[in-house]
Amino acid sequence: MTSQDYYSPTSYRPDRIPDQPASQARSLYQKFSCTRLPWGSTQDVIPASLLEFLTPEAMRGHEQRAKEKAEQIANGTYKPTPFDGIDLHQRYDHESLTMAMLSFKSQFWLLIGFFGKVVFFVDLFIVPCVYLLRVFRTGSGWFDTLWAFRDMILVAIVLPALMWMAGYFVTSYFPKFWFKPSRGPLWKLSRRTGLATLYDYKEFKKTGVIGEVSAPFYEFDAYIHTSPDRQGAPLNVLYLMHRYRDIRIKVGALLSADQPPNEVLALWDLLQNYMDTSRPLPDTPALEEYRAQDPVTAEHDRKTGRNPRYWVDMDDEAFKAKCREMAAKIDAIDTFSRPNLIAQHVDFAG
Repeated sequence: MTSQDYYSPTSYRPDRIPDQPASQARSLYQKFSCTRLPWGSTQDVIPASLLEFLTPEAMRGHEQRAKEKAEQIANGTYKPTPFDGIDLHQRYDHESLTMAMLSFKSQFWLLIGFFGKVVFFVDLFIVPCVYLLRVFRTGSGWFDTLWAFRDMILVAIVLPALMWMAGYFVTSYFPKFWFKPSRGPLWKLSRRTGLATLYDYKEFKKTGVIGEVSAPFYEFDAYIHTSPDRQGAPLNVLYLMHRYRDIRIKVGALLSADQPPNEVLALWDLLQNYMDTSRPLPDTPALEEYRAQDPVTAEHDRKTGRNPRYWVDMDDEAFKAKCREMAAKIDAIDTFSRPNLIAQHVDFAG
């Protein structure tokens, strides 16, 4: 299949951005809580959490399990799991980057187990320290002080332990009860069509239909929204906000909100590179298996002689070195010194 047959005429390329109407004036929210990022002059960077998410070792494990499953299906010994055939509505491949979340019920059992485990181990250290300190300061008996601490022990240690055990037990032994995908995706960036889509669930309960609102990728501007956490440390989240309509896509959900600003800047470069059909897919472990299915990427790899198993066959030390190289590139990213190339096609109204 040729590139012309594969990609939609609306697919995104920096050299085909049309002139557009003047932008609407930015809202107070955008002016005072967000920083607008320039378009273009991207670097080949991958945020650390996305690069390290799928290690070569994990890729080889997935490959081995897929091979074993195929063999079992072929000889009739495969036993289906509760997760077979479930659509998580999430993709990261040669066609689209689609973000979805598990249902609230699934998230609840995962969070209760994780939260209980963390609090249990933290309080397992803190409570005995406080108990000993009180014994030596007040001179109270060991048993009397322990009795006085009964409520604290119950709330700080026993209750989190029960939460941890409940979360672990349910997620380990009752997958059909706790595991449920969401009703559909949250948003999608389509490399094939060049469209960004936000999904709307407001009318879903009434009509059973998931609403969609789409616009060309080049009609969105990237903003870093910065807000303090409970300790006052800055949280940085990347949004794509439509220039003319109220469409706001929280693409920063791909990263945790406590990432350094440069990681968020790297995500903006990665998204632009991913959508740009004049260039190959970003060279990431997660996209390696799809490179041959994208015409521009396949042609690039053929011409450059790229090893199709570049990431999957990489040893641990080489992968760690690549991660260090990428971290250095992200530390030196030059986003704020770049010209905003979209300004050649749009007059910004402040």
